Amino acid sequence: MITKRAVVSWVLYDLANTIFSMGVTSVYFSLYVRDAVGAQRADSVYGLITAVSMGLIFLVSPLLGAMTDRAPRRMPFLAGSTLACCACTALFARGPFALSAILFIAANAAYQAGTQFYDAMLPEVTTEANRGRIGGIGVGVGYFGSFIALGIGLLLRPFDYARYFSLVALAFLLFAVPCVVFVRERGNPHPRRIFGLAVLRESTRQTYDTLRQGQHYPGLLRFLIGRVFYTDAVNTVVAFMSLYTTNVAISTGLTADAGRSRAEFVMLSAISFAIVGGFVWGRVVDRIGPKRTLDVVLVLWMTVFGLAAAIGFLHLPIAFLYVVAALAGIGLGGTWSADRPYMLRLTPPDRVGEFYGLYGMVGRFSAVTGPVLWAATTYVAVQRGGASELTGQAWAILVLLMMIIVSFVILRRVTDSKRDWDALRSS
Repeated sequence: MITKRAVVSWVLYDLANTIFSMGVTSVYFSLYVRDAVGAQRADSVYGLITAVSMGLIFLVSPLLGAMTDRAPRRMPFLAGSTLACCACTALFARGPFALSAILFIAANAAYQAGTQFYDAMLPEVTTEANRGRIGGIGVGVGYFGSFIALGIGLLLRPFDYARYFSLVALAFLLFAVPCVVFVRERGNPHPRRIFGLAVLRESTRQTYDTLRQGQHYPGLLRFLIGRVFYTDAVNTVVAFMSLYTTNVAISTGLTADAGRSRAEFVMLSAISFAIVGGFVWGRVVDRIGPKRTLDVVLVLWMTVFGLAAAIGFLHLPIAFLYVVAALAGIGLGGTWSADRPYMLRLTPPDRVGEFYGLYGMVGRFSAVTGPVLWAATTYVAVQRGGASELTGQAWAILVLLMMIIVSFVILRRVTDSKRDWDALRSS
């Protein structure tokens, strides 16, 4: 039986990990990098650090997913990754920049692994009938974590990076505890060994066979490929939006400190609309299905990227960024409200961990390629071509727009109809 306490606790973990994603990866660590290495190198350095971290988790995501399918429970994996992330985050900015970069690589990898374990537990707190609504509530409530992350930054005056990152780590840990304590898994009735070379070889072979025998999992490969492109664009623009907003503010005559404050308020605008979007889109998913919902959301993202690029190229006032932020917030709520239920429609019930490992793997791959493309585009435009930082970022946003268009085309042929897994296995 699924209890309300379990649902609430699962939802609270979405809030907890959003504190990290907003406070660290989306806003303050990139600003910390900017202060440490300078404005011209900030995009390329932060892009490289993020790519290394995501590359690490990209390599192990499918194996971690297969391990959780073998284990008696997934919760110990979630608890361990959360503790590792919080411990590393608490130590940011307390030594040389190189040490903080290494700790960020580890913390972000642990966060990404935890997100994979958390997503795979969605069936434990939902039914087919309410999966979109509960998932949407998780997205909406989760974005309240962004208010906490940005609120800590706004209230911490004088601002200090070391104290900020420690407070973020503590907040993440506190809100994660209920999920670990109160979510009860049905458990694996046939647990197997999860460690050893033989297990590693078998898990790798099973993942390879899954990808090779795509006809047994209709739409899976096409969905995963399409997901690479849209998550690439969405995650990258979120990661670099604070730097972009700061440069927009500076281009209007504001100082770097004033630009950072504007970045915080622009992000708050996006979060406010993401919260509303999460609740609304979740109900839309239950009504029209995850595929049609995601199609609408991708069209919205095309509009967002087009407007954002225009701001950089035309040097429009920062007020236009609030419009972009509002639309992006609605898009964020819709993306993740549709994304998880969509994947579950394509997943056999007995292989949720493994398939969410693949789901996580493509997300991590996109998180590697996205920052690399952003860094490469800005490097060519700014450091080689002599363009301003803002113009270079506008070119990078156009590259992300092309990725959204590609993903929309790829996903056109994927359906979200319910699968008869017994019939597919026997075919």
